[in-house]
Amino acid sequence: MITSIYPVILAGGVGSRLWPRSRKSTPKQFLNLTGADLSMLQEAYERMTPLVPADHIYVITNAEYMETVSAQLPDLPPANIVGEPAARGSAAAIGLAAIHLQKRDPDAVMAVLTADHLIRKPQALRNVIIGASQLAQEGELITLGIEPSYPETGYGYIEMGDTLGDYNHRSARRVRRFREKPDQQTAEAFVEAGNYAWNSGMFIWRVDDIMAEFQRQMPQLYTALQQLGPALGTAGEAQAFLDHWMPLQGNITIDYGVMEGANSVAVFPVDLGWDDIGSWAALLEVLPKDEFGNVNQASHLQHDSSNILAYSSERMIATIGLHDMIVVDTDDCILVMPADRAQEVKVLIDKLRTSGLEKYLE
Repeated sequence: MITSIYPVILAGGVGSRLWPRSRKSTPKQFLNLTGADLSMLQEAYERMTPLVPADHIYVITNAEYMETVSAQLPDLPPANIVGEPAARGSAAAIGLAAIHLQKRDPDAVMAVLTADHLIRKPQALRNVIIGASQLAQEGELITLGIEPSYPETGYGYIEMGDTLGDYNHRSARRVRRFREKPDQQTAEAFVEAGNYAWNSGMFIWRVDDIMAEFQRQMPQLYTALQQLGPALGTAGEAQAFLDHWMPLQGNITIDYGVMEGANSVAVFPVDLGWDDIGSWAALLEVLPKDEFGNVNQASHLQHDSSNILAYSSERMIATIGLHDMIVVDTDDCILVMPADRAQEVKVLIDKLRTSGLEKYLE
């Protein structure tokens, strides 16, 4: 095991695009969504236990989910479960993890991971984290880029430049720039060019280097973190969060707040068998299918139906003549939609709120 690497699993958010199964009380990271017997958080944790001791793994989550994290990860020390009193974006969440690590080990290397990714090749992830931790000693901020298998328009891209060398048998390249989610034509051009990778949202760096970037690029956040640091684990921690965390403005991502403006950014293009489980359509694409292309997470009786995702915890779902559809049955809601409109679940979330039906979101 490697003792200088500290995996940090981001496990906040409510996963609204996976409503009605993912809700405020049980967001997607705490659910079994990928067909395994584990929640997505538990899968993310178990990917790291062959690499580092359990007490080197940290989980950053909303304060209200700390007990859930503890119940799902009983071997994780309670001090390694860090709760945000309010969400302030991924940059702030990573900063909060950084000040915990800075106090524990000033030479720590952070591996920032998330609890909502499907990774079919966990050993490949562990290997690239080792290589990236070696490069991080040279002061680089490192992101993991996923080698694109098709022109996806739902992901951001990383434009790659010169090769920097091999680290643990993995090739690193200079990042030229980050690109926003493209249209179809642009995505096709990216894939054809061969020097673009999907932006996975996973990062590796030394804790002192990311803190230096916060100081340079996000001074308000840096100042808040400097005020919070001495109060962690003391009787004044709650008041320090009220005084310094709650006033933070915006919901700034680490990509926008730091990575796009950083001077030394590298990428490891890798094949991890990776998918971002962000919607029901994503699950329809990645989960095992029967001979008709159906994903059956229910007792599904079908006639002339194909490419259906059927989910129910109790009831049978019966379909006739349906194609390219998603059917989700929970205790109090049934969702039916074409697979290509899965992103519009957010519209329903807004309608539930404006109609006074928030109880279906709890």
